[in-house]
Amino acid sequence: MATITRSNPASPSTAAHTRAGTEGSDHFRHSYSKDKANLVRRLSRIEGQVRGIARMIEREEYCVDILQQTAALRAALDSVGILILEDHVRGCVRTAAERGESDAYVDEVVDVVRRTLGRPVRGAGRPA
Repeated sequence: MATITRSNPASPSTAAHTRAGTEGSDHFRHSYSKDKANLVRRLSRIEGQVRGIARMIEREEYCVDILQQTAALRAALDSVGILILEDHVRGCVRTAAERGESDAYVDEVVDVVRRTLGRPVRGAGRPA
């Protein structure tokens, strides 16, 4: 079963994430932990892509070639984000739902997806 840990106090209740939950354990792990090596590998490749783009700019390479590389970089970052989002929904959100704590998690996921797509977060800028 996926487990939950949070460090962002503005996110769903930290207490709900850190209390004992599975098999009497006080230790929880992020849902993406099982994919950590894959994610780190992908991020290392992305880091290499960024360095490559910087070299292209330093060498004053053709603009369209640089733009193609930035598009590839964006796609690689989006891919990492989707993997983490999928793990979060399948793990953290599912676990929260099983505990009857899903509302805050669902709102959090909707907000992060809206921000990712460049859409304003509902309620942002409005008085509470």
